[in-house]
Amino acid sequence: MSTSTGAEQRRAELAENLSRVRERVDRACRAAGRDPGEVELLAVTKTFPASDAALLADLGVTGLAENREQEASPKVTELTALRPATEVRWHMVGQLQRNKARSVVRWADVVESVDSPRLAEALRRATGRALDEGERQRPLDVLIQVGLDERTGRGGCPPEEVEELAESITNMNEIHLRGLMAVAPLGGDSDVAFTTLSGIFRRVRRRFPGADRLSAGMSGDLESAIAHGSTRVRVGTALLGGRPIPSP
Repeated sequence: MSTSTGAEQRRAELAENLSRVRERVDRACRAAGRDPGEVELLAVTKTFPASDAALLADLGVTGLAENREQEASPKVTELTALRPATEVRWHMVGQLQRNKARSVVRWADVVESVDSPRLAEALRRATGRALDEGERQRPLDVLIQVGLDERTGRGGCPPEEVEELAESITNMNEIHLRGLMAVAPLGGDSDVAFTTLSGIFRRVRRRFPGADRLSAGMSGDLESAIAHGSTRVRVGTALLGGRPIPSP
């Protein structure tokens, strides 16, 4: 199979998957009495090549997400070379260590996984430096990741601490609070989890009106998330297929 034929087949596969996902979003919005235009589709491209990200951008997907800095940074550079005239917004959606803040702010438009004051401060300092050195042209948008899983290791700010963290972020000029993000617990009831999240989101929005984005819902539970007010769904498998095994 020629390279061009392979690319054409992959584009057709992605286009079909994208159409199916958008139909799911539309149906979920109609069922919830919402406008589909209220819900943004974020393509999670982790473990997939920059060529797939380029094809998704060609198909009109303008939001792309990664969860590991070491994979994202070269991919962003490669996509820029592949599609220099195409504008996309890159989101960091994975757990982030403070010592990676400097690297992440060089490529991320949005960090969705802020879960502590210490990480927020690290991002503030890194963004300020990047702005001073011309590596960024605008402040960093951030979302607070709300912990909905009692098991350790999955990240997230404890629900009872979210408003305090939100207040601290709103006092920082270099980073801007845009809303909340969450992942439903593995094996749990997504409706229960997203009901809890929705209540937290309403409280945060009352105090901080600019925090109006709710990033919740993935390939397996986007309908539930939309029913509970999600404005951004993060979809990987349903768009790109089963994830390849990473190289060692």
